[in-house]
Order: sequence, then C-alpha cells, then structure tokens
Amino acid sequence: MYIRQTKTSSSPTGETYSTFRLVASVRTGGKVRQQTLLNLGKNFDLAKELWPQLCTRIEQILAGQLSLIPEAPAVEKLAQRYAARLVMSGPKEERGEVRETVDYQEVDIDSLELVRPRSIGVEHAGLAALAELQLPQILTEVGLNGVQQAAALGSIIGRMAEPGSELATYAWLTGQSGLGELLDVDYEAMPLIRLYRTSDLLVRHRQAIEARLFSRISDLFSLPATVTLYDLTNTYFEGAMAGNGKARRGHSKEKRSDCPLVTLGLVLDGSGFVRRSRMFEGNAIEAATLEQMLTGLAAPAGALVIMDRGIATEANIAWLTGQHYRYLVVSRERKRQFAAEQAIAVTTAAKNTVRIQRVLSEDGTELRLYCHSGQRENKETAITQRFSERFERGLAKLAAALQTPRGDKRRDKILQRLGRLQEKSHGIAQHYRIELTPDAAGDKIVALNWEKQPVPGTMVTHPGVYCLRTNELSWDEDTLWRTYTMLTDLEAVFRSLKSELGLRPIYHHREDRAEGHLFITVLAYQAVQVLRRRLKDHGFQESWSTLRRIFAGQRRITATFRQKDGRTLHVRKTTVAEPKLQQLYEALGLSASPVGVRKMVV
Repeated sequence: MYIRQTKTSSSPTGETYSTFRLVASVRTGGKVRQQTLLNLGKNFDLAKELWPQLCTRIEQILAGQLSLIPEAPAVEKLAQRYAARLVMSGPKEERGEVRETVDYQEVDIDSLELVRPRSIGVEHAGLAALAELQLPQILTEVGLNGVQQAAALGSIIGRMAEPGSELATYAWLTGQSGLGELLDVDYEAMPLIRLYRTSDLLVRHRQAIEARLFSRISDLFSLPATVTLYDLTNTYFEGAMAGNGKARRGHSKEKRSDCPLVTLGLVLDGSGFVRRSRMFEGNAIEAATLEQMLTGLAAPAGALVIMDRGIATEANIAWLTGQHYRYLVVSRERKRQFAAEQAIAVTTAAKNTVRIQRVLSEDGTELRLYCHSGQRENKETAITQRFSERFERGLAKLAAALQTPRGDKRRDKILQRLGRLQEKSHGIAQHYRIELTPDAAGDKIVALNWEKQPVPGTMVTHPGVYCLRTNELSWDEDTLWRTYTMLTDLEAVFRSLKSELGLRPIYHHREDRAEGHLFITVLAYQAVQVLRRRLKDHGFQESWSTLRRIFAGQRRITATFRQKDGRTLHVRKTTVAEPKLQQLYEALGLSASPVGVRKMVV
C-alpha cells in the first residue's frame, strides 16, 4: 500500500494541480497490477516523509494490530479515517436480501472490537423528506454542484438532528454523523468554509428555492391556496455585531433586549408549510413589512390572509382590499364590547366554549366578530387582580407613610412617587380615582385616598373578550373562528424554529451569514413538517424533539474480529431498530436498516 501523486489539469481553466490516491499492488493470476483503493483528492496535505507511516498505520488498523510506536496525531487521525472509508466501501449487502450462500467464519470472540459509531436515524429520515421535496433537484436547477449540494444537505440535516451554529454542525458532520455513508460523501475531507460558502449560495437563490419548494409541497399535499398566515418573530445575536447592518436593538420576544436582534418574517400556508421567508432589521415595525412580503408571492386573487393585531393596521387592510385579498385579522380597536344575548356558542377542540357575536358594518363590507372565551376570561381576570393588588399595596404604603412623623409629605415628592407607581401598574392605574388631601398651606399632603372605578370597555369590565375583523361575509361564525385559530399554529412554528431547530442564538458577524443561518433553519423546518405530516396520517402526534430522540437511537457500527486463519474481518452494520423506531419507519415507508451491511477481510 502506497500513495501515488498524479499531476493533472482543469479542463475549463487549464490550471495544473496534483491529485493523490491510496494504491495497493494486487496479484491477478500471474500478473501484478496497481489498484486504487481511495481517491484522497487534491487537498491531501500530509508531509511526504510521513506517507509510508500513514500507509503502514492503515494496514495495521485494518489488520487489527496496535501500533508499537505512537504515530503523530496527524498520521493517526488520517489513518483512522481512511481505514474506516475502506471498510465502508466494501461489498454492500442489503438487509433482508436473499443470499445464495451463508457466510460462516471462525473468529476469536475475545478479539471483538466495536468502532466508529455514527448516528444514522435522523439522517435517514431527513434525507427521505428532502428527497420527497425534490430539494437535490431544486439545488441542481439553481446551479449548485455536487459538493455544494452535499454541504447544503449536511447543513440542513444537521439543523434537524443537532441544532446549533454552522461550526457545531461541522463538528457533528465530521465526528458524530453517518450522513456521509448515506450520501457517499467524505465530510471529514470537506473544509468548514465550504458550509459557509454554501450558505451564501442558498441565500443568493433563496427566492427561487422557496418558490420551487412550495410548488412541490403543494403538489405533494394538494394544498388549497386559500389561506395565508403572516407573522414575525425575532432572534438575538451573541456579540456586538457591529458589521451587521440589520442587527438592531429592539423588543426581544425572548427577553434578550440586551442583545442585538434580527427579525424573521414568515408567510405560511394554512397547512403550516412556509411559502416565503425574509430577514428584517431587529427593530422592524411589524405593520410596515406586510406589503414587502406578499408582493410577488403569486398568491391567487381572493386568498385569505390571517394576521395578528400588530400587523393589522388600517393601511395594511386597505392595501389587502386593493389587491383583492380577503383578510381575517385581530382588531386593533381598544374598546371592548360584547352582547351575550346575540352570541352563538362554538366548542373548541379542547371542549371549551367560545361565544361569538356577529356584527355587520353599516356599509355591509366588513364583519366584526366579538368573541368571549371563558378560559381567557379566567386568565385575564387573574392578571388584572394581581396588578390591582400590587397597585393597591403601593397606594397603601404611600398613605401609611403620610401618617408617620418623619414621613416625607412634600407635595412634589408624593406626586413623583405616585407617578412611578402608576407607571409600573401595567395600565391598571386608569381604573382608580385617587384623591390627595393637602394641608392648609397646600405644600404638604396629609392624606391619600382611592376608589376603584373600572373604565368601561376594558379588560377589567370585559375580561376574555377580543374582536376579529374580516371581509369574508359568506362564512359562518364557527368557520371564521376556527380559521383564525390557525395563528396559534403559526406560533407553534416559531417555537419549533427557535427551540427545536436552533434558530437562536446567531453567532455570525456578517449580514448574509446571519440570513443564511435563518434560511437553513427554515429549510430544515420544511423537512420536519413533511415528516410530521406523514406520521400524523398514521396516528403519530409527537413533537419533533420527541421524534428526533427516537430516530437518534440508531447507529452505524463497525465490528472487528480476528479470524482463525489470522486475517481480520470488518463488518459495518446498522443497529436493529427499536420497536418505536420500527413503527416510524413503517409509517414513512423507509428501510429499518439504512445503508445495509459492508464486509471486508484483511
């Protein structure tokens, strides 16, 4: 076994470069010929004087021998990697195939060693989902070559299996995952920069990829193009991010306002698949983003757009109407009203009751649905009671201080303290009439009294009431309300992106790299959604976190034995699927033993 260096040239550029191959001499009949065992590529950079040591160490590993003299770390790392690749490239035997002969070998049981464990379950399911979405073909269509596609698939499935930064994904691909065996790609030979540059390419072709991907999703699941969900969330950076123009301070939905933020806008189909995504500045005003996201979406005229109140401004509603969209939004009106005698009852999936009052506008172009939820009433009543009790304790403390001899009774100081108390009251102070009694000179306050006087049309007087607006006049109250509840599914999407798929935090300093991180997470979500839709059809309702733990239990392992004839037998095989995993594979129509069995005798 030796290493051969061959000079060659690139056809497009004419550039000359060297390639390296691991070669062995093989006797065939009476002749000796040279057989290439592995192509080491053009980036093989081990010093030439160490080549003989590397070849010797590879032979030792394959023969199950220990090295008498410890090799240099660089030599040992490459030797382990190339020996593993040689075993993986052995003759393939699919699990369950009919064999003409049975292969019995006499081996020394005590010589058994189990090496090179790699995860395979999430990779197997993830690749199947991306293949169903035809993502490899889509990447080819937008111009990505084979190496770039391998990097893209590795990044996406890494986000599904081991959420984290691109650096963490690279460590997972090169040290823990068996994805390379499924794709026949050596990720250990791929530099880290390849993942980053492929992320740049994905962002560059983002619009084309999303359009083709959603077209494929619509064909797969026969999605009716009638409902569009739109909302935003934000995620935070670790670091100052001075070089990222979109990293801005703002209100963080993860309570991390101490960090720079970026905002992710998503347009989803009613079935939970992403139609379009975009990164905005961290301090983006929600209401100002709608037109940018929906323009060019190719949603059919008359499609129903569902939005939360932060985006449902009068200007946006007017724009939707002008573009011939229907809308169903949470009203921004502050005053609450509800007439129970005019309402009908709707039973939720959780067997709770929501009462809905239908009110048509005077010009007959818009409906308002005033909804009352008993469950929401209990929650809001508890909130207002807590804030009221806290505010009244503060008032009582101020009043008690006025009765102490040394208490500060100056009018301006009392007004300052009262102002701070009102500022921290979460709006509950508006429901109190507060009376200050001054002394004869008017410079000091001698008494403080209050009376609770709830303001009509607020959470205090109408707990559990909210209002929906729509220009869809033909649907009944039950249909409109159930359609609106799709927004809760959108909130579940954001939770999945952040908690299950590693959307947060972002470590990239460059704007395009941060956008690539978000886009890769969105692509991973699309694959997860395919798997969950398929499994849901068979009664599996688990979250992706739970499913991932089940898939992650399966491994690829190499078993090495010393044979009676002195040779070493290497068998690389996938562990048997546990019963729950077996059920998932059957529901997805996948083999329970991905890659099959590889054998090698040295």
